[in-house]
Amino acid sequence: MSDSVSKSPAPSLYEAREPIFPKRVYGPFRNLKWIIMAVALGIYYLTPMLRWDRGASLPDQAVLIDLANRRFFFFMIEIWPHEFYFVAGLLIMAGLGLFLFTSALGRVWCGYACPQTVWTDLFILVERWIEGDRNARLRLHRQEKLDFRKARLRVTKWITWLLIAMATGGAWVFYFADAPTLAVDLVTGNAHPIAYTTVAILTFTTFFFGGFAREQICIYACPWPRIQAAMMDEDTLTIGYRDWRGEPRGKARKDEPEDAHGDCINCMACVNVCPMGIDIRDGQQMECITCGLCIDACDDIMEKIGKPRGLIDYLALSDEDRERDGQPPRNIWKHIFRPRTIMYTSLWSIVGIGLVVALFMRSDIEATVAPVRNPTFVTLSDGSIRNTYEVRLRNKHGEDRMFRISIKGDPSLRVQLEGTPYETVEVPADQMKNQRVYVIAPAGSAPADGSLTDFRFWFEDTGNGDRVHKDTVFNGKGQ
Repeated sequence: MSDSVSKSPAPSLYEAREPIFPKRVYGPFRNLKWIIMAVALGIYYLTPMLRWDRGASLPDQAVLIDLANRRFFFFMIEIWPHEFYFVAGLLIMAGLGLFLFTSALGRVWCGYACPQTVWTDLFILVERWIEGDRNARLRLHRQEKLDFRKARLRVTKWITWLLIAMATGGAWVFYFADAPTLAVDLVTGNAHPIAYTTVAILTFTTFFFGGFAREQICIYACPWPRIQAAMMDEDTLTIGYRDWRGEPRGKARKDEPEDAHGDCINCMACVNVCPMGIDIRDGQQMECITCGLCIDACDDIMEKIGKPRGLIDYLALSDEDRERDGQPPRNIWKHIFRPRTIMYTSLWSIVGIGLVVALFMRSDIEATVAPVRNPTFVTLSDGSIRNTYEVRLRNKHGEDRMFRISIKGDPSLRVQLEGTPYETVEVPADQMKNQRVYVIAPAGSAPADGSLTDFRFWFEDTGNGDRVHKDTVFNGKGQ
């Protein structure tokens, strides 16, 4: 073989991404996405600005993750670090809710409420306002020459995206500090470097994910498309194409009989509006986020050509045989309420009820008692025995409270507080106080064999009479 024969380049393992430019569509699913986007963005941006009066000593921000004081505030609810099980319970409920909705309606979370979907929709809306609808954006993309118009449109779009991304990062840090104060500090340059770093990171990720990565995040970065198959079955309502009605595709010509083609005229409207760039007529695909835009586009075309709506629709695979035989699909509620979804709903409800019960059963005062083991006990000069205990009192009220410490058990035992002759101690509002407490047994009253004596600490809020107790033991030998 001649050495002059050129070698063909090795094939690439990766295919270059083809940008997707979804066409604008009108319909109920598109309107639903607009509503959910407006509500989600409104909640995200406005929630840190809501106020909630908790008293002079506590922050008045309705929703606040106070990392400095290790507290989470949600309107009237306050979560302390040792109550993290509430957060864990909410995460479990979120997971079960995701399983429930996926089992019933497919990837509706991905199509309507996922942050990646919401911000991508917003970025595409901005892109459409500035550069035009699909055909105009395609022409601009294919234009190789960078003239003034193309540069102006691109720069305007990117600046708008960047402002949205900055607002996204700015709103996030407001959840971790007083929002109005932090907003002023950010503008005047007085905020902590961590705040600026967080805003910068979220600005970049939002700008890149929503503006350039888009569907690639859903396909390659997000694990949920690969997990969803385990959550779905043949009764799950998901977006599908009724090929028994639409095939063979094509527009009927005058010299052809009416039944030569199906209802699908191969207009590509469903493909042109898809934000993932897929053809739903090819069957179920991992990339489909079940946003319903292809349904709106297809129904619009069906109305224009005088065909029934629903060629592309939410449907269940278990109804396929019935529909092929000309029978109507089963009632939608029979698909939604089935053993799997009932199980998820039951588990979700059990966790939710448990959290609510735990929330209302918790006390506004908490106490812990830890005996000091070095030494276990001390024999005083008069022969009495003294044990030392480290007591921690937590006051969950919004004002300072006085707590009375007493004991019950062996009547010979008496209590003494370090640093005060009284049996009461003041605990500041919404704080925890460490108090050393001595329990003393008179000479000759402690058990001679050195065994332990059980007794109980009582902690009483002198303001409202609330009480909590902790059981412990007394150590010592009799004289």
